[in-house]
Amino acid sequence: MSALSATDFDVVLPELVLALASMGLLVAGVIWKKVQPRQMNLVAIAMLLIYGALALGGAAGGGETEAFGGVFVNDRLAVYAKVLISLGAAATLLLADRFMATHAAARFEYAVLAMISVLGMGVMVSARDMMALYMGIELQSLALYVLAAFNRDSLRSSEAGLKYFVLGALSSGIMLYGLSLIYGAAGGTSFAAIGAAIGEDAPVMAMVGLVFLMSGLAFKVSAAPFHMWTPDVYEGAPTPVTAFFAAAPKVAAMVLFARTMMDPFAQSVDSWRQVMVALSVLSLGFGVFGALAQTNIKRLMAYSSIGNMGYALMGLAAGTLAGVQAVLLYMAIYMATVIGAFACILAMRRKDGSVERIEDLAGLVRTRPGLGVAFTVLMLSIAGLPPLAGFWAKWWVFLAAVQAGLVWLAVAGAVAAVIGAFYYLRIVKLIWFDEPAPSFVEPARPLKAIAFVSAALAFPVLVVFIGPLFTQAGAAARSLFL
Repeated sequence: MSALSATDFDVVLPELVLALASMGLLVAGVIWKKVQPRQMNLVAIAMLLIYGALALGGAAGGGETEAFGGVFVNDRLAVYAKVLISLGAAATLLLADRFMATHAAARFEYAVLAMISVLGMGVMVSARDMMALYMGIELQSLALYVLAAFNRDSLRSSEAGLKYFVLGALSSGIMLYGLSLIYGAAGGTSFAAIGAAIGEDAPVMAMVGLVFLMSGLAFKVSAAPFHMWTPDVYEGAPTPVTAFFAAAPKVAAMVLFARTMMDPFAQSVDSWRQVMVALSVLSLGFGVFGALAQTNIKRLMAYSSIGNMGYALMGLAAGTLAGVQAVLLYMAIYMATVIGAFACILAMRRKDGSVERIEDLAGLVRTRPGLGVAFTVLMLSIAGLPPLAGFWAKWWVFLAAVQAGLVWLAVAGAVAAVIGAFYYLRIVKLIWFDEPAPSFVEPARPLKAIAFVSAALAFPVLVVFIGPLFTQAGAAARSLFL
């Protein structure tokens, strides 16, 4: 083995292990019919944690390493994202255990598809070439399309998968067209070649291509006006799949967004900033006002996700180190709290099945006190109320926008946060002050554990974890500015 191929092997080792594990589980599931889906899930969770550990171990030497001539990079940003993705994916797989069995959807393919999706996310966050970028996105997306329609006996789930596939294919076409224009203007597909060819005075063709590329990436993070798939897919997909959509893929897509903007197009910030600002403002508006009218808790979380991506895009619009650092911190805190929120939603189950209406949470603190307190803390954190973790996430994003001269955007974000607090406080009011609805059955232990851990991470007493997390986010962001 040559020195170059040995280096390549070391850099892609986490992805290689995950790919082999995915194929191994697929073969095992086909050959050994007695293998239980629950056993597959546990093995998949273990492999995802190993994947995160391998990614973290690859950063022990410091600096960055490249593979395949710079197409694939392993730097602090990629490692930060891969650790978050592996933890988020493992947690959401744990959420699926009891749900899939009770809804006659317990099949081994679920764990395999989740692992393949995470593999695509790993390629996305390490991509430093337009070809690798597209390959990572499609590998992730194809698995997600199937997951959305995983409960094939449910009309809602099938409809969700079809809508996601059709709109996803459209976004891929838009993105490919943008990539072709950028290639035509730069004469290369690597981020280094694009950055050197375009520079500060970006040609019109490159900027038009960049707008198409940003549109495709905006679809992946559920940013308005490319959010139209989100409410229907969130509502129709099985709830553990919705939790998965809301966590790991969002982190991967936002990190890819940051790398794409701040690596090849770093010198063209003034050219693309206004597009990013528009995406941020539209996401805040659609997310906040769309959520006000919702009666289904999963649809409300969908609009909440759209609004939260608006805050994250605010940090990218700043185009600074502080802005990227704020985005990475924001996504970590958002992922932790939204997984906990979906654990609480999965616990909304009565003897006759799961319920999804917001009104079903009435009096929860009296029927299930622990669950009620956890749900309250998580909703207030996502709303951004001080001194919970979500407040600090929004604080750093607003600060980055102000430091970049986007004061009006920070003010718009603050106004959106105040308006958005209404629907979160409505849930809290239902939980604490309304007459109790029929009680939920005792939640499964994994659901309770994840809900309580997520709430504890958001709680003021334990919010000290934000300091080390902020430091790690800063180290990851700096890898884009070296």
